[in-house]
Amino acid sequence: MEVLSKEKIKPSSSTPPHLQKLNLSLLDQIAPPIYVHLIFFYELPNFDPSQVSQNLKKSLSNVLTDFPHLAGRIIQEDSFIDCNDEGVEYIETRVHSYMSETTKNPDPEDLRKYVPVEPHGSRSIPLYVQVNMFDCGGIAVAVCFLHKIADMQSFIFFMHAWAATCREGLPTIKPTFDLSSRFPPVDALSKFSSKPPPSKNETPQKELKKNGASEKVKNPTRIEAITAFILKNFTNSFSSKEKRNIVAIHVVNVRSKTSPPLRADSFGNACLQAKANWSKSEMNHVEYSDIEFNGLSTNKGNDLLEVLFTSWCRFPMYKVDYGWGKPHWVSTVGVHFKNLIVLMDTKCGDGIEAWMTMAEQDMAMIQTNYENLISHIII
Repeated sequence: MEVLSKEKIKPSSSTPPHLQKLNLSLLDQIAPPIYVHLIFFYELPNFDPSQVSQNLKKSLSNVLTDFPHLAGRIIQEDSFIDCNDEGVEYIETRVHSYMSETTKNPDPEDLRKYVPVEPHGSRSIPLYVQVNMFDCGGIAVAVCFLHKIADMQSFIFFMHAWAATCREGLPTIKPTFDLSSRFPPVDALSKFSSKPPPSKNETPQKELKKNGASEKVKNPTRIEAITAFILKNFTNSFSSKEKRNIVAIHVVNVRSKTSPPLRADSFGNACLQAKANWSKSEMNHVEYSDIEFNGLSTNKGNDLLEVLFTSWCRFPMYKVDYGWGKPHWVSTVGVHFKNLIVLMDTKCGDGIEAWMTMAEQDMAMIQTNYENLISHIII
């Protein structure tokens, strides 16, 4: 890989004084200070790379006028974003290989070279972009946002706004910034190897749902079924002498759950955590779909083994079109956060990719039982 350029992309129009300070909300304050990555792979056999580059940079500059905080800097002490138009960190690279070598057999560690910042990088820059151009004409647009300023719904909202600006020439999608009034910030708060599944066919998913059914939940959702399958096998991987309790956490988007509901275009963090906990002995007698998530929480216990799930399913990642078609594949990059499971839609929309960061023995148990479950299915 060859780095071609590094620059800062600034808003095409200066941010007016009355918009130069954006307060973080309470939910922004308690969000983890890590970068979240998405890589959008596009097949572009008939496009001029230099023209693609210019279109991306020009449209990013234009759309930043409606998202000025993304070109600003976070002031940690005062818990606000200084919308000073300093700019988005923007990198371009040339990849001397074919894109298919990456997308056909993805290596989670190898994907890291396509992103411009590690998950625990600088905590003051809201947004990084790295555009990777392959020799075959393909392109991988890697976008990394600081979780402190946005959740996945807001991130995808921005991606669609940027893509629409590139495709149509002018910004057409604009956000609102009202979350700090709904969730007022406080002055001080106490802080607190991934691999895609082997099959993208929807049939194994149906098998998981069938095995996950119980008297309580006749037809579990695909998220419920996959969550329960992973938890069951994760628990079974423990030693028989292991006495620790387990707490499963699902990140919940609360936009539609508040009264009144939050606007879909409200930019920022609007997520809390739903938790369920049990002992290993209890888990041995629990059906997959009997696991219930109750209550919303933002606190972490110190005496429990946590498994964190976050579902990015149904966010329209595969509709991010800059004018040259929809992505061939959308991936993330693993975060070095133990027992984290990220669920993402496959391109067809029927399957799910589970990106997991776990100990090797835990991963092996889940992988083996998954393969055993689907081994009798004729695909």
